[in-house]
Amino acid sequence: MKLRIVRRSVPAARGVLDGKLHPVLERVYLGRGVRSAAELSTALDRLLPVSSLEGVEAAAELLLRHRENGRILVIGDFDADGATSTALMLRAMRAWGFANVDFLVPNRFEFGYGLTPEIVALAAQRAPTLIVTVDNGISSAAGVAAARERGIDVLITDHHLPGEELPAANVIVNPNLGQSRFASRALAGVGVAFYVMAALRRLLDSAGLTPPSAPSVAEFLDLVALGTVADLVPLDANNRVLVAQGLRRIRAGRCVAGIRALLEVAGRRIPDLTAADLGFAVAPRLNAAGRIDDMSIGIRCLLTDDPAQARMLAARLDQLNQERRAIEARMQADALAAVRRLRDPAFADRHRGVCLFDESWHQGVVGLVASRLKDRLRRPVVAFARASDGLLRGSARSVSGIHIRDVLDAIAARHPGLISRFGGHAMAAGLTLEQDRLDRFARAFDEEVARWMDAASLADCIETDGELAVHEIALETADALRAGGPWGQAFPEPCFDGTFTIRNARIVGERHVKMWVEVPRTGRSFDAIAFNFLGVDTGSELPQGQAQLVYRLDINEYQGERRLQLLVDHLLPPGAVHG
Repeated sequence: MKLRIVRRSVPAARGVLDGKLHPVLERVYLGRGVRSAAELSTALDRLLPVSSLEGVEAAAELLLRHRENGRILVIGDFDADGATSTALMLRAMRAWGFANVDFLVPNRFEFGYGLTPEIVALAAQRAPTLIVTVDNGISSAAGVAAARERGIDVLITDHHLPGEELPAANVIVNPNLGQSRFASRALAGVGVAFYVMAALRRLLDSAGLTPPSAPSVAEFLDLVALGTVADLVPLDANNRVLVAQGLRRIRAGRCVAGIRALLEVAGRRIPDLTAADLGFAVAPRLNAAGRIDDMSIGIRCLLTDDPAQARMLAARLDQLNQERRAIEARMQADALAAVRRLRDPAFADRHRGVCLFDESWHQGVVGLVASRLKDRLRRPVVAFARASDGLLRGSARSVSGIHIRDVLDAIAARHPGLISRFGGHAMAAGLTLEQDRLDRFARAFDEEVARWMDAASLADCIETDGELAVHEIALETADALRAGGPWGQAFPEPCFDGTFTIRNARIVGERHVKMWVEVPRTGRSFDAIAFNFLGVDTGSELPQGQAQLVYRLDINEYQGERRLQLLVDHLLPPGAVHG
Protein backbone atom coordinates (compact mmCIF):
# COMPACT_ATOMS: atom_id res chain seq x y z
CA MET A 1 0.00 0.00 0.00
CA LYS A 2 1.27 3.44 -0.89
CA LEU A 3 0.99 6.08 1.82
CA ARG A 4 -0.23 9.49 0.78
CA ILE A 5 -0.78 12.75 2.63
CA VAL A 6 -4.01 14.70 2.39
CA ARG A 7 -4.01 18.18 3.86
CA ARG A 8 -7.11 19.42 5.64
CA SER A 9 -9.02 22.14 3.84
CA VAL A 10 -8.93 25.48 5.65
CA PRO A 11 -11.56 28.08 4.65
CA ALA A 12 -10.45 31.62 3.92
CA ALA A 13 -11.97 32.96 7.13
CA ARG A 14 -9.00 34.18 9.11
CA GLY A 15 -9.72 36.35 12.14
CA VAL A 16 -13.29 35.13 12.70
CA LEU A 17 -12.45 33.05 15.79
CA ASP A 18 -10.39 35.31 18.00
CA GLY A 19 -8.00 38.02 16.96
CA LYS A 20 -5.59 36.99 19.71
CA LEU A 21 -5.20 33.40 18.55
CA HIS A 22 -1.85 32.20 17.28
CA PRO A 23 -2.26 32.02 13.46
CA VAL A 24 -1.28 28.33 13.32
CA LEU A 25 -3.79 27.47 16.05
CA GLU A 26 -6.48 29.40 14.18
CA ARG A 27 -5.77 27.42 11.01
CA VAL A 28 -5.96 24.20 12.99
CA TYR A 29 -9.33 25.12 14.50
CA LEU A 30 -10.75 26.12 11.12
CA GLY A 31 -9.57 22.83 9.66
CA ARG A 32 -11.61 21.01 12.33
CA GLY A 33 -14.82 22.81 11.48
CA VAL A 34 -14.76 25.47 14.19
CA ARG A 35 -16.49 28.56 12.82
CA SER A 36 -17.02 30.87 15.78
CA ALA A 37 -15.25 31.90 18.96
CA ALA A 38 -18.20 30.63 21.00
CA GLU A 39 -17.47 27.09 19.83
CA LEU A 40 -14.07 27.28 21.52
CA SER A 41 -15.49 27.91 24.98
CA THR A 42 -15.04 25.06 27.46
CA ALA A 43 -16.82 26.76 30.34
CA LEU A 44 -19.15 24.57 32.42
CA ASP A 45 -22.18 26.55 31.29
CA ARG A 46 -21.54 25.18 27.79
CA LEU A 47 -22.46 21.67 28.92
CA LEU A 48 -25.68 20.22 27.56
CA PRO A 49 -28.43 20.51 30.20
CA VAL A 50 -28.51 17.58 32.61
CA SER A 51 -32.25 17.10 32.13
CA SER A 52 -31.83 16.74 28.36
CA LEU A 53 -30.37 13.25 28.77
CA GLU A 54 -33.38 10.97 28.86
CA GLY A 55 -33.77 8.82 31.94
CA VAL A 56 -31.50 10.74 34.34
CA GLU A 57 -34.35 12.04 36.47
CA ALA A 58 -35.95 8.59 36.73
CA ALA A 59 -32.50 7.19 37.58
CA ALA A 60 -32.06 9.75 40.35
CA GLU A 61 -35.47 8.89 41.83
CA LEU A 62 -34.62 5.17 41.74
CA LEU A 63 -31.30 5.78 43.50
CA LEU A 64 -32.96 7.97 46.12
CA ARG A 65 -35.41 5.17 47.01
CA HIS A 66 -32.42 3.02 48.01
CA ARG A 67 -30.50 5.77 49.83
CA GLU A 68 -31.21 5.01 53.48
CA ASN A 69 -32.30 1.39 53.78
CA GLY A 70 -31.11 -0.09 50.51
CA ARG A 71 -27.86 -1.71 49.44
CA ILE A 72 -26.55 -0.43 46.13
CA LEU A 73 -24.01 -2.45 44.18
CA VAL A 74 -22.27 -0.81 41.22
CA ILE A 75 -21.21 -3.29 38.52
CA GLY A 76 -18.34 -1.83 36.54
CA ASP A 77 -16.50 -2.72 33.38
CA PHE A 78 -12.86 -3.79 33.32
CA ASP A 79 -11.37 -0.81 31.49
CA ALA A 80 -10.47 2.75 32.47
CA ASP A 81 -13.88 4.08 31.48
CA GLY A 82 -15.57 1.50 33.68
CA ALA A 83 -13.13 2.11 36.54
CA THR A 84 -13.61 5.88 36.53
CA SER A 85 -17.40 5.47 36.23
CA THR A 86 -17.42 3.14 39.23
CA ALA A 87 -15.20 5.41 41.32
CA LEU A 88 -17.27 8.47 40.44
CA MET A 89 -20.55 6.87 41.51
CA LEU A 90 -19.16 5.47 44.75
CA ARG A 91 -17.42 8.70 45.70
CA ALA A 92 -20.51 10.78 44.96
CA MET A 93 -23.08 8.61 46.68
CA ARG A 94 -20.93 7.96 49.75
CA ALA A 95 -20.30 11.70 50.12
CA TRP A 96 -24.01 12.46 49.69
CA GLY A 97 -25.27 10.31 52.51
CA PHE A 98 -25.99 6.94 50.91
CA ALA A 99 -25.81 4.34 53.66
CA ASN A 100 -24.56 1.27 51.77
CA VAL A 101 -22.80 1.54 48.41
CA ASP A 102 -20.19 -0.90 47.10
CA PHE A 103 -18.84 -2.14 43.78
CA LEU A 104 -18.22 -5.38 41.96
CA VAL A 105 -16.18 -5.58 38.79
CA PRO A 106 -16.29 -8.95 37.00
CA ASN A 107 -13.05 -10.74 36.26
CA ARG A 108 -13.00 -10.72 32.47
CA PHE A 109 -11.29 -14.11 32.32
CA GLU A 110 -13.95 -15.86 34.43
CA PHE A 111 -17.18 -14.05 33.57
CA GLY A 112 -16.63 -12.18 30.32
CA TYR A 113 -18.29 -8.85 29.61
CA GLY A 114 -21.44 -7.29 31.01
CA LEU A 115 -24.08 -8.14 33.57
CA THR A 116 -24.38 -11.88 32.98
CA PRO A 117 -26.59 -14.24 35.03
CA GLU A 118 -23.37 -15.58 36.58
CA ILE A 119 -22.41 -12.08 37.72
CA VAL A 120 -25.89 -11.57 39.13
CA ALA A 121 -25.54 -14.80 41.12
CA LEU A 122 -22.21 -13.55 42.47
CA ALA A 123 -23.68 -10.14 43.25
CA ALA A 124 -26.67 -11.70 45.01
CA GLN A 125 -24.34 -13.01 47.72
CA ARG A 126 -24.08 -9.39 48.92
CA ALA A 127 -27.90 -9.06 49.01
CA PRO A 128 -28.16 -5.81 47.03
CA THR A 129 -31.52 -4.10 46.64
CA LEU A 130 -30.30 -2.21 43.56
CA ILE A 131 -27.71 -3.06 40.93
CA VAL A 132 -26.30 -0.15 38.93
CA THR A 133 -24.28 -0.92 35.81
CA VAL A 134 -21.73 1.56 34.53
CA ASP A 135 -20.21 1.38 31.03
CA ASN A 136 -22.09 -1.87 30.40
CA GLY A 137 -25.49 -3.50 30.62
CA ILE A 138 -27.27 -2.41 27.47
CA SER A 139 -26.83 -5.88 25.95
CA SER A 140 -27.38 -7.80 29.21
CA ALA A 141 -31.00 -8.88 28.80
CA ALA A 142 -30.44 -12.28 30.45
CA GLY A 143 -28.53 -10.81 33.39
CA VAL A 144 -31.11 -8.11 34.03
CA ALA A 145 -33.88 -10.72 33.90
CA ALA A 146 -31.99 -12.84 36.44
CA ALA A 147 -31.66 -9.87 38.77
CA ARG A 148 -35.31 -8.91 38.53
CA GLU A 149 -36.35 -12.51 39.19
CA ARG A 150 -34.42 -12.25 42.46
CA GLY A 151 -36.26 -9.06 43.36
CA ILE A 152 -33.27 -6.81 42.69
CA ASP A 153 -33.90 -3.45 41.01
CA VAL A 154 -31.61 -2.60 38.09
CA LEU A 155 -30.40 0.76 36.77
CA ILE A 156 -28.41 0.58 33.55
CA THR A 157 -26.05 3.42 32.66
CA ASP A 158 -24.21 2.73 29.43
CA HIS A 159 -23.12 4.32 26.18
CA HIS A 160 -22.67 1.27 23.95
CA LEU A 161 -25.01 0.74 21.03
CA PRO A 162 -28.11 -1.28 21.91
CA GLY A 163 -29.20 -4.44 20.17
CA GLU A 164 -32.69 -5.28 18.98
CA GLU A 165 -33.83 -6.22 22.50
CA LEU A 166 -33.47 -3.85 25.43
CA PRO A 167 -33.03 -5.32 28.92
CA ALA A 168 -36.06 -5.10 31.21
CA ALA A 169 -34.29 -2.81 33.69
CA ASN A 170 -36.15 -0.42 35.96
CA VAL A 171 -34.39 2.50 34.29
CA ILE A 172 -31.96 2.78 31.36
CA VAL A 173 -29.78 5.84 30.73
CA ASN A 174 -27.95 5.67 27.41
CA PRO A 175 -27.53 8.53 24.90
CA ASN A 176 -27.37 5.96 22.09
CA LEU A 177 -30.88 4.60 22.52
CA GLY A 178 -32.78 4.92 19.28
CA GLN A 179 -35.32 7.45 20.55
CA SER A 180 -32.77 9.62 22.38
CA ARG A 181 -32.66 13.29 21.44
CA PHE A 182 -29.64 14.06 23.59
CA ALA A 183 -27.28 16.17 21.51
CA SER A 184 -24.11 14.23 22.32
CA ARG A 185 -24.17 10.54 21.53
CA ALA A 186 -20.40 10.55 22.08
CA LEU A 187 -20.59 10.49 25.89
CA ALA A 188 -18.29 7.90 27.45
CA GLY A 189 -19.61 5.64 30.18
CA VAL A 190 -18.14 7.98 32.77
CA GLY A 191 -19.93 10.89 31.09
CA VAL A 192 -23.25 9.08 31.45
CA ALA A 193 -22.43 8.36 35.11
CA PHE A 194 -21.62 12.06 35.60
CA TYR A 195 -24.99 13.15 34.19
CA VAL A 196 -26.83 10.63 36.41
CA MET A 197 -24.97 11.89 39.49
CA ALA A 198 -25.69 15.50 38.50
CA ALA A 199 -29.41 14.69 38.35
CA LEU A 200 -29.16 12.90 41.69
CA ARG A 201 -27.49 15.91 43.31
CA ARG A 202 -30.27 18.19 42.04
CA LEU A 203 -32.88 15.85 43.49
CA LEU A 204 -31.08 15.70 46.85
CA ASP A 205 -30.79 19.50 46.93
CA SER A 206 -34.46 20.01 46.12
CA ALA A 207 -35.46 17.53 48.85
CA GLY A 208 -33.16 19.12 51.40
CA LEU A 209 -31.20 15.88 51.78
CA THR A 210 -27.72 17.03 50.77
CA PRO A 211 -25.29 16.67 53.71
CA PRO A 212 -23.47 19.83 54.86
CA SER A 213 -20.18 20.50 53.03
CA ALA A 214 -20.97 17.77 50.49
CA PRO A 215 -18.85 18.04 47.34
CA SER A 216 -20.54 19.32 44.20
CA VAL A 217 -20.76 17.05 41.18
CA ALA A 218 -18.16 19.24 39.45
CA GLU A 219 -15.56 18.00 41.92
CA PHE A 220 -15.59 14.62 40.17
CA LEU A 221 -14.61 16.01 36.76
CA ASP A 222 -11.05 14.76 37.15
CA LEU A 223 -12.43 11.22 36.88
CA VAL A 224 -14.67 12.22 33.96
CA ALA A 225 -11.73 13.64 32.02
CA LEU A 226 -9.63 10.52 32.56
CA GLY A 227 -12.38 8.08 31.56
CA THR A 228 -13.45 10.12 28.53
CA VAL A 229 -9.94 10.40 27.11
CA ALA A 230 -9.14 6.76 27.90
CA ASP A 231 -12.19 5.43 26.06
CA LEU A 232 -11.28 7.26 22.83
CA VAL A 233 -14.77 8.63 22.32
CA PRO A 234 -15.08 11.59 19.93
CA LEU A 235 -14.25 14.90 21.58
CA ASP A 236 -17.36 16.74 20.45
CA ALA A 237 -18.18 20.10 22.03
CA ASN A 238 -19.74 18.54 25.12
CA ASN A 239 -16.90 16.10 25.74
CA ARG A 240 -14.35 18.86 25.21
CA VAL A 241 -15.96 20.78 28.06
CA LEU A 242 -15.89 17.73 30.33
CA VAL A 243 -12.24 16.99 29.54
CA ALA A 244 -11.07 20.60 29.68
CA GLN A 245 -12.73 21.18 33.05
CA GLY A 246 -11.29 17.95 34.44
CA LEU A 247 -7.80 18.84 33.22
CA ARG A 248 -8.03 22.22 34.92
CA ARG A 249 -8.89 20.59 38.21
CA ILE A 250 -6.01 18.13 37.93
CA ARG A 251 -3.50 20.84 36.98
CA ALA A 252 -4.62 22.82 40.04
CA GLY A 253 -3.98 19.79 42.24
CA ARG A 254 -7.70 19.15 42.88
CA CYS A 255 -7.77 15.50 41.88
CA VAL A 256 -8.11 12.16 43.62
CA ALA A 257 -4.98 10.72 45.17
CA GLY A 258 -4.93 7.85 42.67
CA ILE A 259 -4.69 10.09 39.60
CA ARG A 260 -1.91 12.07 41.24
CA ALA A 261 -0.02 8.85 42.09
CA LEU A 262 -0.44 7.45 38.56
CA LEU A 263 0.88 10.68 37.06
CA GLU A 264 3.86 10.60 39.41
CA VAL A 265 4.75 6.99 38.62
CA ALA A 266 4.52 7.85 34.92
CA GLY A 267 6.84 10.83 35.36
CA ARG A 268 4.31 13.42 34.13
CA ARG A 269 4.22 16.99 35.45
CA ILE A 270 0.80 17.82 36.85
CA PRO A 271 0.91 21.60 36.15
CA ASP A 272 1.58 20.93 32.44
CA LEU A 273 -0.89 18.07 32.06
CA THR A 274 -2.52 17.48 28.68
CA ALA A 275 -5.19 15.08 27.49
CA ALA A 276 -2.42 13.06 25.83
CA ASP A 277 -0.83 12.49 29.25
CA LEU A 278 -4.08 10.95 30.46
CA GLY A 279 -4.39 8.86 27.32
CA PHE A 280 -0.83 7.61 27.03
CA ALA A 281 0.43 7.61 30.63
CA VAL A 282 -2.45 7.14 33.06
CA ALA A 283 -5.00 5.15 31.07
CA PRO A 284 -2.66 2.29 30.05
CA ARG A 285 -1.61 1.73 33.67
CA LEU A 286 -5.21 1.71 34.79
CA ASN A 287 -6.27 -0.56 31.93
CA ALA A 288 -3.43 -2.97 32.67
CA ALA A 289 -5.24 -4.13 35.81
CA GLY A 290 -8.25 -5.28 33.80
CA ARG A 291 -6.13 -6.76 31.03
CA ILE A 292 -3.68 -8.72 33.16
CA ASP A 293 -5.12 -9.09 36.65
CA ASP A 294 -8.19 -7.57 38.31
CA MET A 295 -9.62 -4.08 37.68
CA SER A 296 -10.58 -3.77 41.34
CA ILE A 297 -6.93 -2.75 41.88
CA GLY A 298 -7.46 0.25 39.63
CA ILE A 299 -10.80 1.15 41.18
CA ARG A 300 -9.34 1.01 44.69
CA CYS A 301 -6.55 3.30 43.50
CA LEU A 302 -9.16 5.84 42.36
CA LEU A 303 -11.22 5.46 45.55
CA THR A 304 -8.57 5.87 48.23
CA ASP A 305 -7.87 9.23 49.83
CA ASP A 306 -4.67 7.96 51.46
CA PRO A 307 -1.67 9.18 49.40
CA ALA A 308 0.53 6.32 50.63
CA GLN A 309 -1.99 3.68 49.63
CA ALA A 310 -2.55 5.43 46.30
CA ARG A 311 1.19 5.32 45.58
CA MET A 312 1.34 1.63 46.51
CA LEU A 313 -1.56 0.78 44.20
CA ALA A 314 -0.14 2.98 41.42
CA ALA A 315 3.17 1.13 41.69
CA ARG A 316 1.33 -2.18 41.31
CA LEU A 317 -0.53 -0.82 38.27
CA ASP A 318 2.78 0.34 36.79
CA GLN A 319 4.20 -3.16 37.27
CA LEU A 320 1.15 -4.69 35.58
CA ASN A 321 1.56 -2.28 32.70
CA GLN A 322 5.15 -3.38 32.20
CA GLU A 323 3.95 -6.98 32.09
CA ARG A 324 1.26 -5.97 29.61
CA ARG A 325 3.79 -4.25 27.38
CA ALA A 326 6.02 -7.33 27.29
CA ILE A 327 3.07 -9.58 26.42
CA GLU A 328 1.85 -7.15 23.78
CA ALA A 329 5.30 -6.88 22.18
CA ARG A 330 5.49 -10.65 21.73
CA MET A 331 1.95 -10.84 20.35
CA GLN A 332 2.48 -7.92 18.03
CA ALA A 333 5.64 -9.47 16.63
CA ASP A 334 3.71 -12.68 15.94
CA ALA A 335 0.87 -10.78 14.30
CA LEU A 336 3.11 -8.60 12.13
CA ALA A 337 5.03 -11.62 10.95
CA ALA A 338 1.74 -13.26 9.98
CA VAL A 339 0.57 -10.32 7.89
CA ARG A 340 3.76 -9.38 6.10
CA ARG A 341 2.12 -10.57 2.89
CA LEU A 342 -0.29 -7.64 3.15
CA ARG A 343 2.46 -5.49 1.72
CA ASP A 344 1.96 -7.45 -1.50
CA PRO A 345 -0.64 -5.38 -3.43
CA ALA A 346 -2.21 -8.50 -4.98
CA PHE A 347 -2.78 -10.04 -1.55
CA ALA A 348 -3.92 -6.75 -0.02
CA ASP A 349 -6.54 -6.18 -2.69
CA ARG A 350 -8.14 -9.51 -1.81
CA HIS A 351 -8.30 -8.90 1.94
CA ARG A 352 -10.27 -5.91 3.17
CA GLY A 353 -10.82 -7.14 6.74
CA VAL A 354 -8.11 -9.01 8.68
CA CYS A 355 -8.71 -11.71 11.31
CA LEU A 356 -5.88 -13.18 13.40
CA PHE A 357 -5.74 -15.88 16.06
CA ASP A 358 -2.93 -17.55 17.97
CA GLU A 359 -3.23 -20.22 20.64
CA SER A 360 -0.67 -18.45 22.82
CA TRP A 361 -2.25 -15.00 22.78
CA HIS A 362 -3.52 -13.35 25.98
CA GLN A 363 -7.20 -12.42 25.77
CA GLY A 364 -6.65 -9.27 27.82
CA VAL A 365 -4.23 -7.83 25.25
CA VAL A 366 -5.77 -8.75 21.88
CA GLY A 367 -7.54 -5.39 21.69
CA LEU A 368 -4.22 -3.55 21.79
CA VAL A 369 -2.78 -5.83 19.11
CA ALA A 370 -5.82 -5.24 16.90
CA SER A 371 -5.43 -1.49 17.39
CA ARG A 372 -1.72 -1.48 16.50
CA LEU A 373 -2.31 -3.58 13.39
CA LYS A 374 -5.27 -1.45 12.32
CA ASP A 375 -2.99 1.60 12.43
CA ARG A 376 -0.33 -0.15 10.35
CA LEU A 377 -2.61 -1.87 7.84
CA ARG A 378 -5.22 0.88 7.55
CA ARG A 379 -8.09 -1.57 7.54
CA PRO A 380 -10.35 -3.21 10.15
CA VAL A 381 -8.70 -5.92 12.25
CA VAL A 382 -10.07 -8.55 14.63
CA ALA A 383 -7.62 -10.30 16.94
CA PHE A 384 -8.78 -13.45 18.76
CA ALA A 385 -7.58 -15.31 21.84
CA ARG A 386 -8.85 -18.44 23.51
CA ALA A 387 -11.09 -17.85 26.52
CA SER A 388 -11.30 -20.08 29.58
CA ASP A 389 -14.67 -21.43 28.48
CA GLY A 390 -13.22 -22.84 25.27
CA LEU A 391 -14.67 -20.08 23.10
CA LEU A 392 -12.71 -17.47 21.18
CA ARG A 393 -12.98 -13.88 22.30
CA GLY A 394 -12.12 -11.25 19.74
CA SER A 395 -11.43 -7.53 19.83
CA ALA A 396 -12.19 -5.57 16.68
CA ARG A 397 -10.76 -2.19 15.75
CA SER A 398 -11.79 -0.17 12.73
CA VAL A 399 -10.81 2.76 10.54
CA SER A 400 -12.68 5.92 9.72
CA GLY A 401 -15.77 5.32 7.61
CA ILE A 402 -16.34 1.70 8.64
CA HIS A 403 -18.69 1.24 11.60
CA ILE A 404 -17.35 -1.96 13.12
CA ARG A 405 -20.34 -2.69 15.34
CA ASP A 406 -22.63 -2.37 12.29
CA VAL A 407 -20.31 -4.70 10.37
CA LEU A 408 -20.73 -7.35 13.09
CA ASP A 409 -24.48 -6.74 13.18
CA ALA A 410 -24.69 -7.31 9.43
CA ILE A 411 -22.67 -10.53 9.71
CA ALA A 412 -24.97 -11.77 12.47
CA ALA A 413 -27.98 -11.06 10.27
CA ARG A 414 -26.51 -12.73 7.17
CA HIS A 415 -25.10 -15.71 9.08
CA PRO A 416 -27.40 -16.54 12.02
CA GLY A 417 -25.61 -18.32 14.84
CA LEU A 418 -22.13 -17.61 13.53
CA ILE A 419 -21.35 -15.06 16.29
CA SER A 420 -22.28 -16.05 19.82
CA ARG A 421 -22.44 -12.44 21.06
CA PHE A 422 -21.06 -9.01 20.20
CA GLY A 423 -21.28 -5.34 21.08
CA GLY A 424 -19.38 -2.11 20.85
CA HIS A 425 -18.94 1.22 19.07
CA ALA A 426 -18.20 2.54 15.61
CA MET A 427 -14.44 2.12 16.03
CA ALA A 428 -14.14 -0.75 18.54
CA ALA A 429 -16.15 -3.85 19.34
CA GLY A 430 -15.88 -7.22 21.04
CA LEU A 431 -17.28 -10.58 20.05
CA THR A 432 -17.36 -14.23 21.03
CA LEU A 433 -17.57 -17.26 18.77
CA GLU A 434 -16.79 -20.97 18.71
CA GLN A 435 -13.36 -21.87 17.37
CA ASP A 436 -14.62 -24.12 14.60
CA ARG A 437 -16.48 -21.12 13.19
CA LEU A 438 -13.40 -18.91 12.94
CA ASP A 439 -12.70 -19.56 9.23
CA ARG A 440 -16.34 -18.89 8.34
CA PHE A 441 -16.28 -15.70 10.34
CA ALA A 442 -13.02 -14.54 8.74
CA ARG A 443 -14.54 -14.94 5.25
CA ALA A 444 -17.77 -13.22 6.29
CA PHE A 445 -15.83 -10.38 7.93
CA ASP A 446 -13.72 -9.84 4.83
CA GLU A 447 -16.81 -9.81 2.61
CA GLU A 448 -18.74 -7.41 4.84
CA VAL A 449 -15.84 -4.98 5.18
CA ALA A 450 -15.50 -5.06 1.38
CA ARG A 451 -19.10 -3.86 1.13
CA TRP A 452 -18.11 -0.78 3.12
CA MET A 453 -15.01 -0.10 1.04
CA ASP A 454 -14.21 0.63 -2.54
CA ALA A 455 -10.74 0.26 -4.02
CA ALA A 456 -9.96 3.93 -3.53
CA SER A 457 -10.60 3.81 0.19
CA LEU A 458 -7.84 1.26 0.60
CA ALA A 459 -5.26 3.90 -0.31
CA ASP A 460 -3.41 4.91 2.82
CA CYS A 461 -4.45 8.49 3.53
CA ILE A 462 -2.78 10.47 6.31
CA GLU A 463 -4.57 13.70 7.11
CA THR A 464 -2.42 16.64 8.20
CA ASP A 465 -2.79 20.34 8.94
CA GLY A 466 -0.45 21.18 6.07
CA GLU A 467 3.05 22.57 5.96
CA LEU A 468 4.48 25.00 8.48
CA ALA A 469 6.65 27.91 7.46
CA VAL A 470 10.14 27.66 8.91
CA HIS A 471 9.50 30.48 11.39
CA GLU A 472 6.35 28.65 12.59
CA ILE A 473 8.35 25.59 13.66
CA ALA A 474 9.00 27.12 17.05
CA LEU A 475 8.46 26.80 20.80
CA GLU A 476 5.86 29.56 20.64
CA THR A 477 3.78 27.50 18.22
CA ALA A 478 4.15 24.36 20.31
CA ASP A 479 2.99 26.26 23.41
CA ALA A 480 -0.03 27.66 21.57
CA LEU A 481 -1.07 24.25 20.28
CA ARG A 482 -0.68 22.64 23.70
CA ALA A 483 -2.85 25.32 25.27
CA GLY A 484 -5.38 25.00 22.46
CA GLY A 485 -6.54 21.53 23.48
CA PRO A 486 -7.92 19.27 24.67
CA TRP A 487 -7.19 17.20 21.57
CA GLY A 488 -8.44 13.69 21.04
CA GLN A 489 -10.64 11.39 18.96
CA ALA A 490 -12.45 13.32 16.17
CA PHE A 491 -10.66 16.51 17.31
CA PRO A 492 -7.13 15.29 16.62
CA GLU A 493 -3.91 16.74 17.92
CA PRO A 494 -2.41 18.98 15.22
CA CYS A 495 0.10 17.33 12.90
CA PHE A 496 1.98 18.79 9.98
CA ASP A 497 4.00 17.60 7.02
CA GLY A 498 7.02 18.87 5.19
CA THR A 499 10.13 17.90 3.28
CA PHE A 500 13.23 17.52 5.46
CA THR A 501 16.75 16.19 5.07
CA ILE A 502 17.52 13.62 7.76
CA ARG A 503 20.85 14.03 9.56
CA ASN A 504 22.57 11.97 12.25
CA ALA A 505 19.91 9.30 12.71
CA ARG A 506 20.65 6.89 15.56
CA ILE A 507 18.81 4.21 17.52
CA VAL A 508 17.71 4.93 21.10
CA GLY A 509 15.83 2.56 23.36
CA GLU A 510 16.10 -0.33 20.85
CA ARG A 511 13.14 0.71 18.66
CA HIS A 512 13.17 4.52 18.53
CA VAL A 513 15.09 6.70 16.09
CA LYS A 514 16.58 10.01 17.20
CA MET A 515 17.70 12.41 14.46
CA TRP A 516 18.36 15.94 13.37
CA VAL A 517 16.19 17.06 10.45
CA GLU A 518 16.98 20.04 8.25
CA VAL A 519 14.60 22.15 6.17
CA PRO A 520 16.28 22.23 2.72
CA ARG A 521 17.87 25.48 1.61
CA THR A 522 17.24 27.23 4.94
CA GLY A 523 20.02 26.02 7.19
CA ARG A 524 17.45 25.43 9.95
CA SER A 525 17.67 22.08 11.77
CA PHE A 526 15.47 20.56 14.46
CA ASP A 527 15.66 17.81 17.00
CA ALA A 528 13.28 14.95 16.07
CA ILE A 529 12.35 11.48 17.27
CA ALA A 530 10.30 8.67 15.73
CA PHE A 531 9.00 6.37 18.46
CA ASN A 532 8.66 2.64 17.76
CA PHE A 533 10.03 3.16 14.25
CA LEU A 534 12.04 -0.07 14.16
CA GLY A 535 10.12 -3.33 14.24
CA VAL A 536 9.23 -6.59 12.57
CA ASP A 537 7.78 -4.93 9.50
CA THR A 538 10.37 -2.14 9.09
CA GLY A 539 13.62 -3.93 9.77
CA SER A 540 16.56 -2.09 11.33
CA GLU A 541 17.54 0.25 8.51
CA LEU A 542 17.92 3.86 9.66
CA PRO A 543 16.28 6.61 7.58
CA GLN A 544 18.50 8.91 5.60
CA GLY A 545 18.37 11.56 2.88
CA GLN A 546 15.27 13.55 2.04
CA ALA A 547 11.87 12.49 3.33
CA GLN A 548 8.36 13.82 3.71
CA LEU A 549 7.76 13.85 7.46
CA VAL A 550 4.41 13.84 9.21
CA TYR A 551 5.10 15.28 12.66
CA ARG A 552 3.75 17.00 15.76
CA LEU A 553 5.36 19.81 17.72
CA ASP A 554 6.43 18.88 21.23
CA ILE A 555 8.37 20.49 24.05
CA ASN A 556 11.23 18.48 25.56
CA GLU A 557 11.91 19.64 29.11
CA TYR A 558 15.17 18.57 30.72
CA GLN A 559 16.96 20.06 33.71
CA GLY A 560 14.89 23.23 33.50
CA GLU A 561 15.53 23.78 29.79
CA ARG A 562 12.67 23.74 27.28
CA ARG A 563 13.54 22.71 23.72
CA LEU A 564 11.42 22.16 20.64
CA GLN A 565 11.18 18.57 19.44
CA LEU A 566 9.43 17.11 16.41
CA LEU A 567 7.52 13.91 17.13
CA VAL A 568 7.62 12.06 13.81
CA ASP A 569 4.65 9.83 13.09
CA HIS A 570 5.50 8.93 9.47
CA LEU A 571 8.57 9.07 7.22
CA LEU A 572 7.48 8.99 3.58
CA PRO A 573 9.23 9.52 0.25
CA PRO A 574 9.35 13.12 -0.96
CA GLY A 575 6.27 14.17 -2.91
CA ALA A 576 3.75 12.07 -0.97
CA VAL A 577 1.30 14.99 -0.68
CA HIS A 578 -1.98 14.62 -2.61
CA GLY A 579 -4.02 17.69 -1.79
